[in-house]
Amino acid sequence: MESVRKGLRSGDLEKDTYERLRCTECGEELTTKNDPDEVGSVRACPECGREWKQVG
Repeated sequence: MESVRKGLRSGDLEKDTYERLRCTECGEELTTKNDPDEVGSVRACPECGREWKQVG
């Protein structure tokens, strides 16, 4: 699992005009999975299931 920042640089993710993250492969807006025991959160695409880690 790579970070959201790396996903944006590599072109796997893009931001829309409202700064929401979208998966470029399927065009779906990412959902957030928060684990209280982990630092940060996991952003996941509901369509293809790919995940990116967001710290901060």
